[in-house]
Amino acid sequence: MNLAVYDISGKQVGSYDIDPAELAPTISKQLLHDAVVMYQANLRQGTMRTKTRGEVAGSTKKLYKQKGTGNARAGGRRSGTRRGGGHIFAKKPRDFGWRMPKKALRTATRMALAARLADDEIRLVDQLPFAAPRTSVIAKLLSVLGLDQHTVLVSPDKHDENLWKSARNIAGVSVSPVGELNAYSILRPRKILMTTAAIDAFRATVSSRAKPVVVGAKSATALTTRPRGKKAPVKVPAPKPKSAKSIVGSGSKTTEGKK
Repeated sequence: MNLAVYDISGKQVGSYDIDPAELAPTISKQLLHDAVVMYQANLRQGTMRTKTRGEVAGSTKKLYKQKGTGNARAGGRRSGTRRGGGHIFAKKPRDFGWRMPKKALRTATRMALAARLADDEIRLVDQLPFAAPRTSVIAKLLSVLGLDQHTVLVSPDKHDENLWKSARNIAGVSVSPVGELNAYSILRPRKILMTTAAIDAFRATVSSRAKPVVVGAKSATALTTRPRGKKAPVKVPAPKPKSAKSIVGSGSKTTEGKK
């Protein structure tokens, strides 16, 4: 596919050819779902806490006798069924975080960017030069490209302090270098604004991790190992020949020499 490349003023200055299948031949929705759920779970603080009936203030004395009052039987006022009592299933601080394999997360990141490319939700700029923080410049660029009505992720090739300060005051706009992208940060905004250097760096990481496949080559160990399911023949050692002395000694008693 062919993407238009714009400059800082929003004028088209060129084009960029890229195939989404180069990043990810297929897109697994289940893998993307699992990755997003993992990142969201890791963002939870897990600091909630409520008191049990043993932790709230109050007497443990039985409110009234068990029988003869006509009321339902009741214990102390700290019971979870009464106002001011403790929680029956009290919440305690916990860690909601969990991790997926690194290879799965890398694949999910490539799939997320490939899906955004296929849906035409990525805009490219040749560069984002900022000598000083200028919010008006980045706001004008987003307006010219039609991104001012959406949540946008701005992704340069490396961290730029002036770019970050220029975009942090705009609602719905986040800045993240290409080296810090993941499946959640790519799928969360509606649109993505990347520089050509950033997408080149992303493609370089994909090609560097790709393993070449040699067709028809066999390793030396594969030729020496036997096929599965077949047992190696068992070698039976040949019997050793017995000497004449051993034969005579091991035989039964004879009657020679007896009269």
